[in-house]
Amino acid sequence: LRDAGMEVIYLGLKRTPEEIVTTAIQEDVDVIGLSILSGAHMTHFKDVLDLLAERDASDILVVGGGIIPEEHKAELLGLGVKALFTPGTPTDEIVGTVRRLVEEGDVNGGS
Repeated sequence: LRDAGMEVIYLGLKRTPEEIVTTAIQEDVDVIGLSILSGAHMTHFKDVLDLLAERDASDILVVGGGIIPEEHKAELLGLGVKALFTPGTPTDEIVGTVRRLVEEGDVNGGS
């Protein structure tokens, strides 16, 4: 994403939903991208979305990737995750999807 001209704030591994949301709000991000390989995707995505709602920051879009079983994808999308990427998704597809979502969502007042 950085190579595509996007500003990326990488927090590192094993960050809590609280840390992720706090940083996202402080940095005025458009999108949170979660990469989850631990199998805790249902909990982490929901916790991040809930915290964003609690902090009146639901305009921050959430996308994610990792090892997510097919049977969980519809539920995650129903919770408000905007896009999910599985291992092997081409980078240009991820970049294009993120750009489209930001343009369509007019996040953060269009900034």
